[in-house]
Amino acid sequence: MHIYIQSQSSKDEMLAKALSETCYVPQFPKPGETIHGHKFVTSFGGKGANQSIMAARLGAKVSMVAKVGDDTFGKDTVENFTANSVNTEFIQQTSEASTGVVLITVDQEGQNSFVSVKGSNDLLTPGDVEKAFSQVKSAKVVVSEMEIRRETTLRALQLAKESGSLTVLNPSPAITNLDSEFYKVTDIMCINQLETELLTGLPVTSVDEAKKAALVLLERGCQKVIITLGKDGAVLVTTETKTPEHIPVDPVTPVDTTGAGDSFIGALSFYLAHLPHLPLKEIVRRSGRIAAVSVLSSGTQLSYPWKRDLPTELFV
Repeated sequence: MHIYIQSQSSKDEMLAKALSETCYVPQFPKPGETIHGHKFVTSFGGKGANQSIMAARLGAKVSMVAKVGDDTFGKDTVENFTANSVNTEFIQQTSEASTGVVLITVDQEGQNSFVSVKGSNDLLTPGDVEKAFSQVKSAKVVVSEMEIRRETTLRALQLAKESGSLTVLNPSPAITNLDSEFYKVTDIMCINQLETELLTGLPVTSVDEAKKAALVLLERGCQKVIITLGKDGAVLVTTETKTPEHIPVDPVTPVDTTGAGDSFIGALSFYLAHLPHLPLKEIVRRSGRIAAVSVLSSGTQLSYPWKRDLPTELFV
């Protein structure tokens, strides 16, 4: 089994993107306001990095395609991937830009906000992806998002389709438009509420609204759509049924929701490659359970469980 997860540089724990610095505060500051936080944590992160590490911790064989800065953060990022059993053969270090950084603020309810500085992520090119794909032919799943150049992400998805890999696109950070070609080369689009609202122009404040928006995305050309709804679980629709389904998740009291969406996608990728016989609805349900575990402690990758820490029933 080989999962090939494409992303950017690196961040907290799994895919590559950036170093993350997290401030824990009683509430989010207003413009011009100074407030006192009670905790500060520096850790690895990045959407691609987080997703890849989650998949690897569940037992997937993961390779990362990324670019980090030739700085301390970049070197530490590569070491973090190695420590989490992620193949770093296709991670490049460059002196032309610093490693990407994400600034995170978490309030007392466990909700979060982000500021991302791309840095070396913007230097990953379609040519870099082509070089990696020329050496990796057996990928079952290729995951990508929008933290790198759009043309690089699109090229990765195109190459994955050509090689017969299953493609998963997480159109995040949120964008207001997406070239029609992305939908054509995406087998599964996994997207949250805010991202869905920006792409469709529709409100997504309830399960019913999510179902309507999911159909709009499906009609644009991708084969399957998963809209994650946080504590409300997820909505799934496929071209086979064209009937959106709500898949709830058991309620938990979150400590820190940072990286929960990445945890979900990492778990989703693992199941798609390792247990492909499972119905997609069941894969979404199990991925939601794993994501729920990740919000029970602070940190991003630090909160991601290993397979040994989870019930065996999730892996049969």
